[in-house]
Amino acid sequence: MNREQQATLYGLSAVLLWSTIATAFKLSLRHLSPIELLLFSGFFSTLLLGIILRAQGKFRWVFRCSRREYLLSVGLGVLNPFLYYLILLQAYTLLPAQQAQPLNYTWAITLSLLAVPLLGQRVRWQQWLALLISYCGVLVISTEGNPFSLQFTDPYGVFLALASTVIWALYWIFNTKDKRDPVVGLFINFVFSFPFVLGCYLLTSDYRWPPLEGLLGAAYVGIFEMGACFVLWLLALKKTANAARISNLIFISPFLSLVFIHFLVGETILPATFIGLLLIIAGLLCQRLGTQTDSG
Repeated sequence: MNREQQATLYGLSAVLLWSTIATAFKLSLRHLSPIELLLFSGFFSTLLLGIILRAQGKFRWVFRCSRREYLLSVGLGVLNPFLYYLILLQAYTLLPAQQAQPLNYTWAITLSLLAVPLLGQRVRWQQWLALLISYCGVLVISTEGNPFSLQFTDPYGVFLALASTVIWALYWIFNTKDKRDPVVGLFINFVFSFPFVLGCYLLTSDYRWPPLEGLLGAAYVGIFEMGACFVLWLLALKKTANAARISNLIFISPFLSLVFIHFLVGETILPATFIGLLLIIAGLLCQRLGTQTDSG
């Protein structure tokens, strides 16, 4: 295969795996609490990233960071995986997966808004339109197709799902200050997040050995969602000469995710979910148009 074919294969592999994550969250949370799932999945993810760094001959770089870079990793580790996944997983315990997954997908809109005060970027009219369209989709999904009633399935769950997008957007904004190899930086972030995750677990949970189903779910989430997907996506972007083409593959993920949610979790996908998701995707495409126009 040539480089573009390899990039497409890596990109599609990442998208396929991402599409299973909402299902993996929901099934794993039948056996584990959110903090338990975060603790064990974080362990598996950190282990995988360490193995990848060792195989790439980059593990020594972990010990060659500056004090500022280590301090940055403490802050980034608190944001992701600690706060982001803790909040997101709690949202998944309160909402159907078909609601939590599309709501979380609005993080790109949140990112563009937070970039204004934090990065000094300006918002074009296309991005304001994208905001309006996407959050109309959020309203349709979270009210199960009755947006004017303002009767949310679970208001707190909706709040947590949207709050997770703020945490994720903040993570990527502050991550722009990190000039290290991405896998090295992510590994150190996960290592530094562990004391926070463990402390939260010890303060809020009774120690127990997780059931096998929960442990297998945590392994899947840690290895694929937190580790392999990130590396596969980086490889895809590194191989391609057309990053925009590869980035467009991500729009397959939320629709494919609904298929897994229906057949594996057993949720009946509501028409409102599909309509709301189309609005969210339309908003994201509108935002991308505005960004490309601005770049041009």
